[in-house]
Amino acid sequence: MAPAAATGGGFALGVDVGGSGIKAAPVDLAAGAFAAERVRVETPQPSTPAAVAAVVADLLARFPEHADAPVGVTFPAVIQHGIARSAANVDRSWIGTDAESLFSEAAGRPVVVVNDADAAGYAETAFGAAKGVHGVVLVTTLGTGIGSALVVDGTLVPNTELGHLEIGGHDAEKKAADSARERDDLSWSQWAKRLQRYYSHVEDLLWPDLIVVGGGVSKKHEKFLPLLDLRTPIVPAQLRNDAGIIGAACLAAAAARSPR
Repeated sequence: MAPAAATGGGFALGVDVGGSGIKAAPVDLAAGAFAAERVRVETPQPSTPAAVAAVVADLLARFPEHADAPVGVTFPAVIQHGIARSAANVDRSWIGTDAESLFSEAAGRPVVVVNDADAAGYAETAFGAAKGVHGVVLVTTLGTGIGSALVVDGTLVPNTELGHLEIGGHDAEKKAADSARERDDLSWSQWAKRLQRYYSHVEDLLWPDLIVVGGGVSKKHEKFLPLLDLRTPIVPAQLRNDAGIIGAACLAAAAARSPR
């Protein structure tokens, strides 16, 4: 079943929690687009669970017309059954926190929490570069690290963390993320050689039908994607910075239709 079919129509609220900002918007689930202007506030410092939960609750309250809509929140961590198992660019006190219960209590309504890369990847599969593609889709985000989302016939396989594969004795993202390109002052062709090694390794493990490349550097995809020689089609992401909010909203709507 395709992801869009899983969410159906109607509206849901998406919240994207990041290390520097927290963004929220209602999402038109049929269109895969914002139904109102996105609202953004600074992430509180320190970004403790209580402080972030209060901000998320405040953002949700700014959309009273969607008070009964499903709510999805992306979070920069491994999320296992609602519990944060890691903490990327947020306070380390999040580790072991039941994020789903925390946000639900603060908001006074059920909240679904998902890894940020998973949310973005799901959105690309439902409405973006991977829409209509059956089989195995791998979405990667190239930034400070390498985020990954794996979707198989419309079903998200959460928390794949494929940026941490060991390749040549190194954590892959330490060599192939966009931050590595900047840190080592690599040309596009030099960086493409590192990406070639990474993506060749990943496609040998997963045999995906499509690879989608997101992250801010995907805006310059013409400088490096054509340099890669893979058997798997590889294309740039389409939804850019909207993907996290849209994906979280879609996953929350799907969960609301199939209670866990």
